[in-house]
Parts: sequence; structure tokens; C-alpha cells
Amino acid sequence: MSFPSLNDIETPAALVDEDRLERNLAKAAAYMREHGLRWRPHTKTHKVPQVAAMQLDAGAVGVTVATPREAEVMGAVADDVLLAYSPVGASKLERLMALPQRVRLSVGLDSWTVMAGLLDAARKAKRTVGVLVELDLGMRRVGVQTPEKAVELAREAARVECLEYQGVMFYPGHIRMPLAEQGPALAEVSNRLGTFLDALGAAGLKPGIVSGGSTPTLWRSHEVVGMNEVRPGITPFFDRASAWMGACDWEEVAYSVLATVVSTEVPGQAVIDAGSKALAKEELPIGGYGALLDRPEVVVHSLSEEHGLLDLSRTTWKPRVGERVRVVPNHVCVSVNLQDELWAVRGSEVVKHWGVEGRLRGQGRLLL
Repeated sequence: MSFPSLNDIETPAALVDEDRLERNLAKAAAYMREHGLRWRPHTKTHKVPQVAAMQLDAGAVGVTVATPREAEVMGAVADDVLLAYSPVGASKLERLMALPQRVRLSVGLDSWTVMAGLLDAARKAKRTVGVLVELDLGMRRVGVQTPEKAVELAREAARVECLEYQGVMFYPGHIRMPLAEQGPALAEVSNRLGTFLDALGAAGLKPGIVSGGSTPTLWRSHEVVGMNEVRPGITPFFDRASAWMGACDWEEVAYSVLATVVSTEVPGQAVIDAGSKALAKEELPIGGYGALLDRPEVVVHSLSEEHGLLDLSRTTWKPRVGERVRVVPNHVCVSVNLQDELWAVRGSEVVKHWGVEGRLRGQGRLLL
């Protein structure tokens, strides 16, 4: 199959450096093996079944998803799928139950209401669904608040047919500081997790799976006592936030948005054709919305829908109209979700083309 040259691809366009991608997967897999951790990557970052297949080939035990659409797409390549989001509503439950029978489906939840809906759907579909009780260990978003509530939900999941109590899950997404500063926050997560695990063990409900982790905390996952499964999402691609927090080196960032310089008329800046609809408008404490891959001192300091403004105050580079640049966004997940396709490159050669099949909702009908 032939692909267009990089110069022929219309911008803005999302690029993935496949050499870096492969190295990132190998590094994550090696870390998991070294520390005896199960690796269940979250596919919300890339939303591409071919990339999920690469993760599985590298050693992942299954995949994590956030939506029924992602479950449907990833179910084509993965036999073990965790929905790390409470499914509420008949339509979502029906779609999950329609996954191929070979797919081992598990769901994270934090209430009996969600569990009851899942149980009813599983009974109707004559399907067994795994349950992970979700814990709040500091994120303050979802998750049971007390060990007693965790025991209550785990006991219910263990006693009913069509549901299988598998363990617990949590997300330390509140830990978003540089790697070297994470010690106290990780210790607090570990201590709080211990209180839940002790209560579940005392009730005869010791969890087989203790699933957690994130990309910012990935390389310190082994410090969380009791956790045996890790669900990083951003790891295959990384982004500017990952580099800032020390989760990767700048040379490990595999994702960028190819853009074209369209104006240099305003002194001190250049304008590119990648705005908030390509990069996403998420900020970092270090400022800006992205930086150039080969000139990280050049920051995207402002975004409108179709315009990105590059700050030239810290560079000797003199961009020309028509020149192309690669921008590393602050947050890769939301940038990928804005793309229809990803172009895999090795050096300057385009080698693959992937549709971002897991984006949107994929309901196939209008809600009137």
C-alpha cells in the first residue's frame, strides 16, 4: 500500500512516530515485568484498535476503555476489556452486552444502583460480567468513600449470579506534579488503599485485582502497596504534560500535530493552522498550549478555533509562510479525540494510516 508523502498531507494532521511508539511500549512492558504488575492500558488516549493490538502484543493483559464505543472498537482485537466508567442507561448497557461472547467484560462501579442495572442487563443477555468496586483514594471524583461501603458492594457482587466480584480499582489522577515530588501523595494513596484492602480481606472478600495507576505516576507504581494492575493511558504517545512531569523525556514523545505557518505579519509571533480544534485548549503551570517538537522553546501561547499563535521571543528561528512544523499538545488524549485519522511515520516517511475508530459515541441514530 502506498501513502502520501508528509509534504502532501493536508494540515493540520496528527502524526505518530512509530519508532518512538514501539520503544515506549517496550519500556512500559519491561517495567511491568520487572515489578510483577499486570498492564492494562487505557485506550482512551489513542482510540485505535491497531495500537491496542500493539500493546497486547507487547504484553498487556487486556485493555481499559471509557465508553461503549471504545468497548466495541477494542473488542475487535482484545478478549479482555475493562470499562472503567459506570454504565448508566439502557442503551449503554445493551451495547456492552452485545459485545462478542469471547470478550471477558468487567466494569468499575461505586453504587448499588449501577450494579443493579448491570445485573439486570447481564441476566437478560445470559452473560457473566466482572465487577471492580471503585474506590476514591484522593481524586474526589467518583468511588466509594469508606471501606464499609466497599465491603457492602463487593459482597453483593459476589453473591449474585451473572456478576463476578474481581476486585477493586482507583485512579490517582489528582497526582499531577513532577515525578520527584510525588512521594508523599503516593504514600497517602498507599495508606488509604491499605485500609480498604484490610477491610475486604477481613470480610473474606480479598480482591484478586487491585487496579490503579496513571501515566504521571507510572514509573512509581510499584510504590503503591497492594496494587497489582496498572492502567496508564498516555504512555504510548506521551505529550507536553508528561514531559513536564518527568514521565518521559522530550525525545520519547511520539505524538505531534503537523501544522503549516500561515502568517508572520505580527512581530514576535507566527500563526499556524492548528488551533483549539486540533490541539485542544488545555493549560499547564508552565504556560501555553503546546510546543514545537524540534524547537521546544517555541510555545503555542494562544489558541483560537483554527489559529495557533507561536511565541518567537525565545528562538532565533525565522519561520516562513508555508513552512511546516510539528506541535506537541499539552494533553494528547483530547487532541487525538479531535482527529479523524492518525498518520504513522518513521523519520519523514509515512508508513501507516489509522482511523480513530473509538472517538465520538457511535450510537448510529439521533436522539429526538
